[in-house]
Amino acid sequence: MKLANPAPLGLFGFALTTWLLSMANAGLLPEGALMPLVLAMAFAFGGTAQFFAGLMEMAKGNTFGFVAFCSYGAFWWSFALFVKFFVGGIPATVAGADVGAAVAWYLFVWGALTFAMWIATFALNRAVFLVFTALVPTFFLLGFGKLLGNPLLGTIGGYGGLITAALAFYTGAAEVINEAHGKTVLPLGTRA
Repeated sequence: MKLANPAPLGLFGFALTTWLLSMANAGLLPEGALMPLVLAMAFAFGGTAQFFAGLMEMAKGNTFGFVAFCSYGAFWWSFALFVKFFVGGIPATVAGADVGAAVAWYLFVWGALTFAMWIATFALNRAVFLVFTALVPTFFLLGFGKLLGNPLLGTIGGYGGLITAALAFYTGAAEVINEAHGKTVLPLGTRA
């Protein structure tokens, strides 16, 4: 029995949620206007759909897809939980730089995981490699922006997120379109 390819579901869940949050990080739209949508996407599509895609990758025996989609699905859940339920409960005496430093370390540990996954992409197609090549600096730029209280780094990180989202969207679209047409319509840059 042939199983469907879960990668496009995970890639689209990641791309669309990343796109919305990155628009706020880049300063293209007010954070207050976007955040309810980002949280909804983070719970439903970025988190849940991506996590299920990871479980489907496990069933197919794809360790990279399993770890990537389940990890970033959990990232979106943890992000949404923090913003919705926990950040508001931080006492005012702890707010400010301490929260910024905590968020920075949250972003740094995700950057470290992403770096490890990026090394694995050297063996995969170039499209997936490019997604992770853009995502690694995005996490670190956003993290240093929070740690240093430097909004410019956060803005640059937001634009990095938009590039990452566009690459992930292209990769997901290529997977669906190529399979539907039974030929390569959008190249993924397969490794030799």
